[in-house]
Amino acid sequence: MRLLRALAAGAAALLIAGCGGSGDDGGDGPSPDAKGPSEPAPGGQSLPASLTGQKLDWGRCAADESGRAPGGDWECARLRVPRDYAESEGAQLRIALIRARSTGGAKERIGSLLFNFGGPGGSGLKTLPALAGEYERLRGRYDLVSFDPRGVAASEGVRCRDDRALQAAESVDATPDTAAEERAFLRDAADFGKGCAREDAALLPHLSTAETARDLDLMRQVLGDRELSYFGISYGTELGGTYAHLFPKRVGRLVLDAVVDPTADSVGHARNQARGFQRALEDYLRSTGEDPKKGTARIAGLLTRLDQKPLRGDGDRKLNQTLATTGIAVTLYSKSNWPVLTEALQAAEDGDGGPLLRLADNYNGRDESGRYDTQSHSQRAISCRDAKDRPTAAEAKRRGAEFRRLSPVFGDFLNWDTAGWCHQWPVPGTRATPEVAAPGAAPVLVVGNTGDPATPYEGARKMADELGKGVGVLLTWKGQGHGAYGSGSSCVDGAVDGYLLRGEAPKDGKVCAG
Repeated sequence: MRLLRALAAGAAALLIAGCGGSGDDGGDGPSPDAKGPSEPAPGGQSLPASLTGQKLDWGRCAADESGRAPGGDWECARLRVPRDYAESEGAQLRIALIRARSTGGAKERIGSLLFNFGGPGGSGLKTLPALAGEYERLRGRYDLVSFDPRGVAASEGVRCRDDRALQAAESVDATPDTAAEERAFLRDAADFGKGCAREDAALLPHLSTAETARDLDLMRQVLGDRELSYFGISYGTELGGTYAHLFPKRVGRLVLDAVVDPTADSVGHARNQARGFQRALEDYLRSTGEDPKKGTARIAGLLTRLDQKPLRGDGDRKLNQTLATTGIAVTLYSKSNWPVLTEALQAAEDGDGGPLLRLADNYNGRDESGRYDTQSHSQRAISCRDAKDRPTAAEAKRRGAEFRRLSPVFGDFLNWDTAGWCHQWPVPGTRATPEVAAPGAAPVLVVGNTGDPATPYEGARKMADELGKGVGVLLTWKGQGHGAYGSGSSCVDGAVDGYLLRGEAPKDGKVCAG
């Protein structure tokens, strides 16, 4: 599975563990921008007042599939959005929202601060309550708001396979070495897309990032904000950049942390991640006192042995090369997890695949009962609707040596992913790379972490440049892990808080030491 998809904070913690309105308790009224049809959207369309003037029915949040519900500070609602913005009065989708009201007084309140934690396909309804403690200072002046984007979880989430089929697919070799393994790999990829089309054919063409950005703007209007205040992490930075491009005059205070490179296509993203994860792995190895080159060779050797003979894991399940690679990768999302990686690797060397298998399960959204969440389904549906390029298996084989040089541990995995991810996808992609240029927008704070494995630092520089002169403001943290805010740097946290709470953007190019 594509490694970008892990939530920035959720994967880092390894612990991240539904909304329905139930009556009106004084929710939002129509926004100041919503007394009639909205301002024209890109392309000249405007939305009807029945959408821009809708009143959200905030109420208690429903329990999720695990039976858990957020605490009393949280309330949920559903926002009606057009399924197709070209036919704004046609079929609709219902987007699930969650919020915690500002703890400050009316005079202190700035408005709503919307969050997207990554993926694509991550559930804001689950993630924001779990991480809310990190944003308590911001809650003093903002309502904290997140959502499940269209096609995700509680917002008519895409499901392409049942749990039994998902577990069976884990035995497919994601780095095929033989013609038979390659056929099985591509057959499985095609079958996944067919399953999505069978279950959600009408929805699949309407899951692009650009459409979610338009949903964000409708949220802004209905929540009563003249400008969008937004905190995007990982894939959420791509969504935020897309919003800035589409609605530059509606940009308020936008923070983009753990930044996706907007100039990279599918193969470019894979190259970036091969470099990023290898860089993080070598930093981990140095921290243990092991020579990075020798340590990399040792781990690559373990993966080669697992490709030939999987280890016993939990019960009847085994740890194969693909699951082990996933388990190793997930620990690199946060420096705090490096000791976990040491223990899991030692267990595997001793013949016990259980620890690495459980780490892979955490990333893959599998719980102890064998149920899987739908994030991988939504991520694939959204990213394949976005990306026009469809790299082939022949192209992946030609790039094999290059990717192995970039990362002897992760290179093959990421290279083959480019060929399988959207193989025979049932709907075409919409663009080569995301458009993020936002001339005339207010300053956007772009936060890059030099040790980020999943969205390497170079992407932050490119995002700041692509947003445009006077718009992209780059803040650099010399740290480790996926994302910077809330990771222990008072310098980063202070700069982001100063921008969001007081509108004080740091000087472009500011650097925070580790």
